[in-house]
Amino acid sequence: MRILRAVLLVAFVLGGMAVVRGEPGLRLWYAQPAAKWTEALPLGNGLMGAMVFGGIVDERIQFNEGTLWTGKPHDYVRAGAGQQLPELRRLVAAGNIKEAHALVKAKFLSDPVRQKAFQPFGDLRLHFAGHEGATGYRREFDLEAAISRVSYRVGDVEYRREAFASYPDRVVVLRLTASAAGKISFTLTTDSPHQQSVTRKIGDDTLALSGAVAADGLRFESRVRVVAEGGRVRAEGDGLTVEGADSVTLLLVAATSFVNFKDISGDPTARCGAEQAKLARRSFADLRAAQQADYRRLFSRVSLDLGRSERADLATDVRLAQVKAKGLAGDPEMAALYFHYGRYLLIASSRPGGQPANLQGIWNDLLDPPWESKWTTNINVEMNYWPAELLNLSECHEPLFDLIDDAVVSGRRTARAQYDAGGWVLHHNTDLWRGTAPINNIDGVWPTGGAWLCHHLWERWLFTGDRVFLEKRAYPAMKAASEFFVDFLVKDAATGWLVSTPSYSPEQGTLTVGPTMDHQIIRALLTHTLAAAGVLGIDREFAAKLTALRAQLAPDQVGQHGQLQEWLTDSDVPKNNHRHMSPLWALYPGADLTPAEPKLFAAAKVLLAWRGGGSTGWSYAWRIPLWARVGDGEFAYGQLAEMLAKKTLPNGFDLCGPFQIDGNFGAPAGMAEMLLQSHTVTADAAQVPQIDLLPALPKAWAAGAVTGLCARGGFEVDLAWAGGALTRAVIRAKSGSAAVLRYAGRELAIHLKAGERLVVDGALTPLAEPVRLNGGWRYDRGGSLLAGGSEVGDRRAVG
Repeated sequence: MRILRAVLLVAFVLGGMAVVRGEPGLRLWYAQPAAKWTEALPLGNGLMGAMVFGGIVDERIQFNEGTLWTGKPHDYVRAGAGQQLPELRRLVAAGNIKEAHALVKAKFLSDPVRQKAFQPFGDLRLHFAGHEGATGYRREFDLEAAISRVSYRVGDVEYRREAFASYPDRVVVLRLTASAAGKISFTLTTDSPHQQSVTRKIGDDTLALSGAVAADGLRFESRVRVVAEGGRVRAEGDGLTVEGADSVTLLLVAATSFVNFKDISGDPTARCGAEQAKLARRSFADLRAAQQADYRRLFSRVSLDLGRSERADLATDVRLAQVKAKGLAGDPEMAALYFHYGRYLLIASSRPGGQPANLQGIWNDLLDPPWESKWTTNINVEMNYWPAELLNLSECHEPLFDLIDDAVVSGRRTARAQYDAGGWVLHHNTDLWRGTAPINNIDGVWPTGGAWLCHHLWERWLFTGDRVFLEKRAYPAMKAASEFFVDFLVKDAATGWLVSTPSYSPEQGTLTVGPTMDHQIIRALLTHTLAAAGVLGIDREFAAKLTALRAQLAPDQVGQHGQLQEWLTDSDVPKNNHRHMSPLWALYPGADLTPAEPKLFAAAKVLLAWRGGGSTGWSYAWRIPLWARVGDGEFAYGQLAEMLAKKTLPNGFDLCGPFQIDGNFGAPAGMAEMLLQSHTVTADAAQVPQIDLLPALPKAWAAGAVTGLCARGGFEVDLAWAGGALTRAVIRAKSGSAAVLRYAGRELAIHLKAGERLVVDGALTPLAEPVRLNGGWRYDRGGSLLAGGSEVGDRRAVG
């Protein structure tokens, strides 16, 4: 029985009558093969990515491996850059911006000026002679199972292909079957866009593709093995030929010589051989079972039901066209599908042991991808990870923490050489070689990328309460990042405040002194480092230094138009509808701009209104949680609708200009913020998390249910609502903590031990007696399951 069939049957108690909603669709499907890469469907196991085109006569599976990049280990700091800092600061302070720009470009940017690029690996190509007259074609991606499927008929025979990427077995699997015995015949070849590559045969059933990105760069190898049941497999020409098989399984593995960002001495041939040897002992059934158990463990934690319409039966590309023509309101299930698709993409592109999701996740077919498909730290890589804790995918956060560990090492070199400072610094991009110096142009001189990454370390602590993580991993990186700003900040002559200079307000220049976003991020870093030191009971002397430093940091300011200022000076242009929301960082993803500071909160709303609607996919995605944080669910919903209509490719990928995956992650996180927020704390000394239920619910989602969302303080929350009002909430404590529930002007203080549950109704009233739910599930006053349920049912029954 499919797990989510039980998960997504949610009972709504309306006037004593239980109304059961149907299971929302969790498939993308199409009536034709992909004609281009941006129509193909993505597979991923966090280590490898693959794009399945679903061709009939000619099938293409383009694949990537997360560590195949141009370049080699390299320190990007330009010789002598640090000597330019005093003059650069003098020029910027004096307003000689033209001269400052010239100095940056000539002597302060990294060497080389641009970082390196994520690379495509290769392609599998299957040719099916005689399939030209196929009928009944369907191509789909099952989000519930993370499986791509293709089916069609040739004459009386039905052909099926099933593909998945397995994290436990580190393999991409393609299974071919037919409705009649002996009907599967095809040729298989493999190739790579890299000139220094070659295919060789290993026996009669395996093709090895090996090569190098450059003579002194990364080496790579992939192997695809053909396992046939019945028929014959033979080496022929430049590939393999399968004749008359009953079924066939292709097993694809890939590796590079990457060991770490300082070492590329690995042996990809040996690595592929070892992976193949493990797979030789595994049947297709074993591989599929392991992949399903692993994937469903993550994916089934969260469900979302926003209702269903007749459009849900249409092919996905047709539905997207309908959203563009008629709006999103007529297809609420499309919003839920996009939400789940983002969760899938994070699972597929970011797993422990792999690289973090980059600008294109783990999928790329170009030797020269847009912006090198790197990790851009002035919004994009952070947006990739907004869903991780909130949407119950904490494990998927791990690769980003690995990147931070590396950047601390390379960033220490940059801090010392570029600024004569301690600690570590990262500017607005990094790559596989963990470049941390300012790159590209003057906008690269933005020294708070590392500090923003530290925000993710603190968020992990807030959501999980993992003290070991805080002590061993988060605090050391946060402390070192704070040490950099102890040395880097300088006193502004006009105000006496400590300011960040030289810097830039992403992505609105010029070079400047003290952009608001910098100070918001630095203030948050110092605050979180202080709090962590307090929790751990360490570094009291250093904490006192940070407390004094924070008090001198330039504050957020309200300008002449009532707006939150973007810069130290009051020079904002009204109605500046820029794609970047830099000075609103403290509203989201930060948490300093709240109604607890009414003047600044009102100023933030003025600036937010000036910015208007989005333009790029990621700018639409950022606006969704920002508008949710000010309680405007209608505008937030409108940004989601515009994003789906204007910036979503047929396969669901997000568009910046070209494909860029950050919006695929930012929008689901924003949708969750519309339903649940937990970023504020009580005003007393205890600073208990406040959990807001349905804080920005749009009219289009008048009835629905969500399960498994996470709240700060270590809670997991299920919600059900009807008629635009909360009907039921289940709060589960994962780590044990106090909190204050808030809804519609009401508050309820709670304190749950780890493993305890609380069920409340729409008035935030705890259930006073056992209640019968969903065919016999019963909860006591505290929300504990009494009888008739299952672990899945217990976790998902809402009301």
